[in-house]
Amino acid sequence: MGRRRTMPCMAVSVRGQQVTFTPPAGATGLIGDMTDWRKRDPLPVRAGEPLTLTLPRGAWVEYAWVDAAGEPFADPDNDRKSLNPWWTYPRAAVVGEYARHPLWQRPEATRRGTVERLSWDGTVFPGKRRAIVHLPYGHTPGQALPVYYVQDGVAFYRIGQLGELLDRAVEAGEAEPAVLVFVEPGDRNEEYYLNDRYLEFLQQEVFPRIEGPLATASVRGLWGASLGGLISLYLGSRHPELFGRVASHSGAFIARPGATYANGVIDTTTAGEWLREQLAGDLPRHLRISLDVGTLEWLTGPNRRLAALFADEGLPHQYREYPSGHNWVTWREALPEALLFLQGAAY
Repeated sequence: MGRRRTMPCMAVSVRGQQVTFTPPAGATGLIGDMTDWRKRDPLPVRAGEPLTLTLPRGAWVEYAWVDAAGEPFADPDNDRKSLNPWWTYPRAAVVGEYARHPLWQRPEATRRGTVERLSWDGTVFPGKRRAIVHLPYGHTPGQALPVYYVQDGVAFYRIGQLGELLDRAVEAGEAEPAVLVFVEPGDRNEEYYLNDRYLEFLQQEVFPRIEGPLATASVRGLWGASLGGLISLYLGSRHPELFGRVASHSGAFIARPGATYANGVIDTTTAGEWLREQLAGDLPRHLRISLDVGTLEWLTGPNRRLAALFADEGLPHQYREYPSGHNWVTWREALPEALLFLQGAAY
């Protein structure tokens, strides 16, 4: 993700807030952050006729074309790819400059943490389970530190580079050391969609492999994006005896226990804001919470409303918005402020 002010091709042109997309051969529609990808209908296009949208200044916008059969494909005239680990077809446009956080501009830390890789056969959920543990520089197992259990662990470790970011912040004196446990899901839709068995998994299979053998927790935190943010706030809010901090990026707060579409897929668009309703009646005053969301995603409203509840009730939290969508560019850029809020040296 750079600071170039112009697109590297003629597929997309930017003038102020006006972004013009020129469809390639075979394109019948445009999808992306502006349509919540497949959650809304594609924006229709005609062969060779450009489509112009007004988008926020400084926005990072990801998109793809769809063909007559409704199948998405990458823009062949745009080589700017996203950080999307799930799909190969998203391409990006930048409306002016998408700013980077100062922590990402710092040199890499010279005193880096160490990494332990764990794997075992799951019992609560079937299959091989894996976790990557980032221990701060000079750490000893008996040293009491915050321990954060991070959902979608491999993505946060490799794409988000959260361990590297923590090392930089600690070396710069901007954050205190912590242990990061990057937990990889099996079936994230099943495990993260308001599933109490995920807590059983953490307590029975993850905590015992971390706390004692590798680390001593002064406080536990939960960290996640999208469905990972949902399960983090859900479990963190319900268990003050276990958790004291939560970071949620683009939390999938359109959710209700057992809600699915007719095809059995979990409902993340029409299920309502059940968790916010629950929290309004039982405020998680024990938690320090960091929330953020992109302004170009279908979850902007639910996150705003949840943050408004916390603000009205005086809960310790921060809420931030970024001019981008439901993607890893948004979340990677949001990581520094979440880290500094939860783990900052002077908070």
